[in-house]
Amino acid sequence: HAVFKMRIASRSNRGPTRYSGDPASPLMFVGEGPGGVEDEYGVPLVGPSGQLLDKALWSVGLTRDHVYVTNIVKCRPKNNRTPTLEEGKRCANIHLLREIEMVQPKVIVCLGKVAFQYFYGKTASIMRNRGIWFNYHGIPVMDVYPAFLLRQTGKDLVESKWQVYYDFKAAVDKAKEAMPDYVYQSRKSPT
Repeated sequence: HAVFKMRIASRSNRGPTRYSGDPASPLMFVGEGPGGVEDEYGVPLVGPSGQLLDKALWSVGLTRDHVYVTNIVKCRPKNNRTPTLEEGKRCANIHLLREIEMVQPKVIVCLGKVAFQYFYGKTASIMRNRGIWFNYHGIPVMDVYPAFLLRQTGKDLVESKWQVYYDFKAAVDKAKEAMPDYVYQSRKSPT
């Protein structure tokens, strides 16, 4: 029902996106919502943010086909705006909760404000909480903000890249504690 309402509100929306990756993965990455490229292809994080995500994943020994990637909001918001927290909550309560039940992730990584605040359960600063673990119904959750790198330059960019690297590395380490025998990376590097 919420997806239908959001689709009506966004006349350029092609439909809800699905997940990408492996539903058997212990790692779930949750983005905010689809942009234009994601809406066109029907999967999350395949545009510029997704390309950045692929590089960040590779740097810590992950590939997208070995993690589960989804969005908190499945339909592209009108004018490609950031989904509201209410839209995130409404859509997640319908779709994301089912995905979590199906995948049973051992670790969840939030990629953006809407995802973070949904799991955190209240309004809070993603920048002040970046890299800090909290619990969501027994699942460790961390907020990482790699898209932030797209807006950084110079020394700030270098520092931000290291923050993302260490946050992703911590998520991998925690997932490997829970499922050490899972294969986390394909042999081929993303381009």
